[in-house]
Amino acid sequence: MAWFRKPRKSIVKTENRNTEIPEGMFCKCEACNEVLTKMQLEQTLKVCPRCGHHMALTARERIDQLIDEGTFHEHRHSVQSGDPLGFSDYPAKLAKAREATGMSDAMLKGDGLLSGRRVALGATEFAFMGGSMGSVMGEEITLLAEFALKERLPLILVSASGGGARMQEGILSLMQMAKTSAALARLSDHGLPYISVLAHPTGGGVTASWAILGDLNIAEPNALIMFAGARVIEQTIRQRLPKGFQRSEFLQEHGVIDQVVPRGELKAALAQALGYLCAAADAAQSAKA
Repeated sequence: MAWFRKPRKSIVKTENRNTEIPEGMFCKCEACNEVLTKMQLEQTLKVCPRCGHHMALTARERIDQLIDEGTFHEHRHSVQSGDPLGFSDYPAKLAKAREATGMSDAMLKGDGLLSGRRVALGATEFAFMGGSMGSVMGEEITLLAEFALKERLPLILVSASGGGARMQEGILSLMQMAKTSAALARLSDHGLPYISVLAHPTGGGVTASWAILGDLNIAEPNALIMFAGARVIEQTIRQRLPKGFQRSEFLQEHGVIDQVVPRGELKAALAQALGYLCAAADAAQSAKA
């Protein structure tokens, strides 16, 4: 049977070949372990095409996703967090976060066109200390709300603030819950729409204030949205929590969230909602005049 054997000369040895794969070209889905290319992720807005898992976006990527290309005008203000409690290593952590993100704090904000409609828009950056809310974020949201009021623009805030209220600033951080809520109430008093977009994760004092106060609250699929953590709640009430508790679909079912919208459909959904909300606001303004 020697004729059946494959000739040895056709065997190609590759053990000495080195194939270099550029760093960052591939990544793995945290949910299903599918290996994806950077190009695939750009096309799907970082949503896994296999399982639909929504990966984290930076604040800048959020802006790019929602605002028409070339129309975003960033608002910058010279405000920085202090260290009111003399918290251990807080100034160093702030400096590290600024260097890593290129942002002065955890909120990126400005105005631009969303499907041709001018809006005021802010997005939080999870990579900046978990997107936590300190005095600066509270001030930035308030300034953006005041800008929207002055220009009579709808306001959209996107939260990925799993850090909640920033513990390093103590009561000053908790005060931002009331401050931002009051700023949004002024918008409501003048009939201007506010839409909140909740992404994974949103927690603590952010959830308990501006992130849940929208005229319309929209969440991405399977986003963790909570005040206290599930383990803390279970230990407190001594009961097992239901499956999917604190996920966006569960919250929609129980009336906390109005819509769960996949990332690829979010811009169109916001444009449609703004069409209805702004029409109602304009009609109310005309009636007053």
